Amino acid sequence: MGIHDQHRERVRQRFLQNGLNGFADHEILELLLFYSIPRRDTNPVAHALLDRFGSLSAVFSAPLEALKQVEGVGESTAVLLRLVPLAAHRARLAEAEQELILNTRESIGSYLLELFSQERNEAAYEICLDRKGRLLACKRLGEGSTSAVNLDIRKVVENALLHRASSVILAHNHPSGIALPSYDDQAATNQARTALEAIGVRLEDHIIVADHDFVSFSQSGYFA
Repeated sequence: MGIHDQHRERVRQRFLQNGLNGFADHEILELLLFYSIPRRDTNPVAHALLDRFGSLSAVFSAPLEALKQVEGVGESTAVLLRLVPLAAHRARLAEAEQELILNTRESIGSYLLELFSQERNEAAYEICLDRKGRLLACKRLGEGSTSAVNLDIRKVVENALLHRASSVILAHNHPSGIALPSYDDQAATNQARTALEAIGVRLEDHIIVADHDFVSFSQSGYFA
């Protein structure tokens, strides 16, 4: 067993005995990189990642191409670093969605802040609810650039029918950090509202998420 193998084994044993308690950020990365860089010292790579991006959170949210620009980071390592937070995010959402009731602005906003936490571009979602506000489905409607997304009205109606929704909440994010709705946002919302009313489904709200905050159309008076 070489010196690197001994070091890796000591780090693994620390984790097995105490979890991540006592681990510095670079040591967490070092341990994770064992599984994509099998025969090299991962300590310099871990430090290089933190030096480049500034924090553990920033490393995990960095784009694949930016990760691969760090010396020692190949495609497999970049994929692993993106996979970890995305898998954790999916697990948190799945847990939150079990018998989830979205019947207050606070519960809706909290759910949407988590939903959009990994989105870099503007994306739109449709939340289908039953009469009691229980979540039936959350469907991704599409993704645009960092500043625009198209709302597919036909898909909105199809999702509502498929899941037998009593009401629908639309939501999208503004990566620019400004949560106020644009003219296009208001026009698309009115189109969706009219189309849903035609099949007996109420558009409960349209919510815009930006910078850990959200704006509700209904609460802010954008619904006539």
